[in-house]
Amino acid sequence: MVDKVIKARKIIALLEEGCSQCFVAQRLNVSRSTVQRIWQRYQETGSVKRRPGSGRKTCTEPRNDRFLVSQALRNRKSSYVDLKNTLEEVRNVQISLWTVRRRLLAANIHSHRPARGPKLLRGHRVARLSFARNCVSWTHEDWDRVLFSDEARISLHGEDRRRRVLRRRGERFAEACFEEITPYGGGSVMFWAGINSMDRTELVFIENGTLTGHRYITEVLIPYAQPALTALGENSIFMDDNARSHRSGGVDAYMLEVGIRRLDWPARSPDLNPMEHVWDVLKRRVRSVQPAPQTIRELKNVITAEWERIPQETIKDILTSMPRRMQAVISARGGHTQY
Repeated sequence: MVDKVIKARKIIALLEEGCSQCFVAQRLNVSRSTVQRIWQRYQETGSVKRRPGSGRKTCTEPRNDRFLVSQALRNRKSSYVDLKNTLEEVRNVQISLWTVRRRLLAANIHSHRPARGPKLLRGHRVARLSFARNCVSWTHEDWDRVLFSDEARISLHGEDRRRRVLRRRGERFAEACFEEITPYGGGSVMFWAGINSMDRTELVFIENGTLTGHRYITEVLIPYAQPALTALGENSIFMDDNARSHRSGGVDAYMLEVGIRRLDWPARSPDLNPMEHVWDVLKRRVRSVQPAPQTIRELKNVITAEWERIPQETIKDILTSMPRRMQAVISARGGHTQY
């Protein structure tokens, strides 16, 4: 609204200087009819502001609108029904849910699904903040020495809740707009991988049971992680999270024995691990494959193929965000970040 008033004043100023309406319209990138309408309004009222409308008056007073906005900002998880009932109880004003929605939209307040993340206790925040402060001065060359690793899981018929459907009123349960779910996703596969700015490891599928500390050493560290770290040079650093299989006594003893330098990773910090974003890229690619895999074997083949097709430049671009991630944690005082 303020921008429109400023532009209208510029139109009046140019016209009073003797410019033609055609010139003003081209100069300010507006239509000639707009220039003519504003000039006529200015001559009739002496103002560039719009005349008061003759439409229906609002059913709420400004003070009630402010009350709705303040309640919404104080209780961010309130529903439209909660705000409607609160206004009726406190101010004895009855309005519809659509009115509540319009008043909040006018204040630039929209309803969204909340962002999700692990629960952070005080100790977690302190550890995250300390880690970020220690690494915030690292350059891109320093992060290039790190081999990031993580596990992920993809279900055969899983749903990431991103997909939407286009429908009309009353078609919510129409067959074309309904998505059936399979118990436990029809089965799933778990896998491990590591990345750095120059290369990536092969995918390691974790089959026949859970990943124990012994299996982590024999199936992941020895055949895949160690060769990748050797390729990075003697100053290489290994990053893995605080999963139980990663922090067993046997794993710690083995890393100490072979001289693997491990990054002291803070607990409950998936937002700091770039592997999470790489997994997201992989899962999107797998879900876009048509026809979709129907068996676990087909799913494994698709995952392997799509992992190899991810451009290394995409992985490198994700890794360049590490300095910004550290700064974001510091700005959030160890709390959650946008990553």
